[in-house]
Amino acid sequence: MKKYLHVVNIGIQNQLVYRTNFFFRAAFGLIPLTATLMLWRAIYEGNDGGEVAGYGLAQMVSYYLIITIVDALTAVNEDDWQIAADIKDGNISQFLLKPIDYLAYRFCLFVTGRAIYTVVAIVPVGLFILYLNRYLVAPASVEAAMVFGASVILTALLQFFISYTMALLAFWVLEVATLIFVLFAFEYIAGGHLFPLDILPPAIQSILEFTPFPYLLYFPVSVYLGRVEGDAMWTGLATQAGWVVGAFLLARFVWSRGIKKYSAVGG
Repeated sequence: MKKYLHVVNIGIQNQLVYRTNFFFRAAFGLIPLTATLMLWRAIYEGNDGGEVAGYGLAQMVSYYLIITIVDALTAVNEDDWQIAADIKDGNISQFLLKPIDYLAYRFCLFVTGRAIYTVVAIVPVGLFILYLNRYLVAPASVEAAMVFGASVILTALLQFFISYTMALLAFWVLEVATLIFVLFAFEYIAGGHLFPLDILPPAIQSILEFTPFPYLLYFPVSVYLGRVEGDAMWTGLATQAGWVVGAFLLARFVWSRGIKKYSAVGG
C-alpha cells in the first residue's frame, strides 16, 4: 500500500498546481448551467407554473444542481487522454517493469484529481447553490440519502472504468480522441446531464435501461429527488453495482489483450 499512498501524495501535489485552472473551470462551467435554468424557468412560466413530466420548478432546478455536485465528484478529467498518451508515447513501459498495477496507479490519480477539484469548486458552486437555495429540495428520505451516497461512489467507479477502457483502445488505434468525444457526447445525453431521462418517450427509456449510461448521473440524482423509491431504488443500486463489476472486468480484459499488442523501441 505504501507505493500507492506515495502515488496519492504525488497526485495531490500535481493537482494543486492546477488549482487556479480548476477554480475558473468550475466557475465558468456554471454559465451554461445558468442558461439551462433560465430556459426551464421560461418553460414553467409558459406552463403557468404547472409540472413538466412530473417535475415542479423546484424539483427541476434541484435536478440540475445535484447533477452539478455529482459531476464535480465523479467526472473523469483528462485521465483518458493521459492513459492514451502513456500508451502512444511508450511511457507505459516503466510500469511493466515495476511491481505496480497500472489500473490502481491511475485510480489513485483519479481520486486525488477529483478530491482537489471538489475542494476548489466548493467556492463557486457553493455560492451558486446558496443563491438558488430556495429551489433546492432536501433528500426524499434518510434511506434515499444513504443510497444516494453509495450510488455516487459507484458512479465515480463506473465513470473511471469506462474511460480507462476507452483509453486502452490506444493499444490498437493510433488516435482515440474521436472515440472519446463520441462517448462523451453520448454520455452527456444518455446519462441525464442534458435533461432528466424520464421526460423521454417510454420506448427510449426502456432501451437506455439496458445500458450503463443512466447510472452515470441520472440514477443517483433520481434517488435523491425521490423519483426512484422502494424496491426499485435497491434494484437500481444493485444493477449499478453490476455495471461497475462488469466495467472493471472489461477493463482488465482489454488491458490483458492490449499489452500483448504493445511494443516500444528506443531508450
